[in-house]
Amino acid sequence: MQTTLDELQAFIAVVDTGSLTAAAEALGLTVSATSRTLGRLEDKLRTTLLHRTTRRLQLTEEGSAFLLRARSIIAAMEEAESEMAHRRERPVGRLRVDAASPFMLHVIVPQVAGYHARHPEVALQLSSNDGIVDLIERRTDVAIRIGPLRDSTLHARPLGSSRMRLLASPDYLARRGKPKTVAQLQQHVLLGFTQPEVLNDWPLRHADGSLLHITPTIAASSGETLRQLALAGTGIARLSDFMCAADRADGRLVELLVKDTVDIREPINAVYYRNTAVSTRITSFLDYLVEQLGPTPFTA
Repeated sequence: MQTTLDELQAFIAVVDTGSLTAAAEALGLTVSATSRTLGRLEDKLRTTLLHRTTRRLQLTEEGSAFLLRARSIIAAMEEAESEMAHRRERPVGRLRVDAASPFMLHVIVPQVAGYHARHPEVALQLSSNDGIVDLIERRTDVAIRIGPLRDSTLHARPLGSSRMRLLASPDYLARRGKPKTVAQLQQHVLLGFTQPEVLNDWPLRHADGSLLHITPTIAASSGETLRQLALAGTGIARLSDFMCAADRADGRLVELLVKDTVDIREPINAVYYRNTAVSTRITSFLDYLVEQLGPTPFTA
């Protein structure tokens, strides 16, 4: 076989990242080395895999066909390596983990050093998306999802649940006053989400029992952005315990309308496809996360 695994990995990296520069960074190579590797592969195959312009890279028809084969070859090699590691009862290889930015920053990142010390042969790749990601499309092995699950084709492992609270900074409350009733929220700056709209349902009920739906004065796509806005004294936000328990304990954020707040807890699950090639890596990561978080995580 003339084609090497390095050439296949370079080709896949260029396609997945969309540029030679990003691919080179992901592979730990220079841009010129990545370009030469890709050129060498095309020379061996005697075909053009990618059309290159100053603005974009586009797969040729031959490139699309070869990409499927290249992915299957790399997957087969990873599976073979994982099977060997499984025989030694030691997880080895790449593990791609995706989570919304608040969960990544407040829950996963603090555990990475300890996990790496225990399993140094697992190469973690962390990504943050505040929307629902397609595990196959985004090349993700395990994703953390907050809220009710919708995709029944995925295997799910519960990690716990986290309560929602209304919070504001002492500085904001000193300037604008503390709301004493739900109706008084209309007089305040409300921090909410751009989408989906269901995230703007707050844990307060109307007389008919339905949840209070707010129209944000200031909206953002990320819960971490809303937390930072609340800490900066911008307004009132609905935040989950997993990301703000320390802020409440230290007095940086103050809980509001405690008696009116409904005890609503969002389920938190790790989801993944059953894949023998990465199962030992996924299990090792989730086992470690559950061990470190304890039996009642995200409660305060």
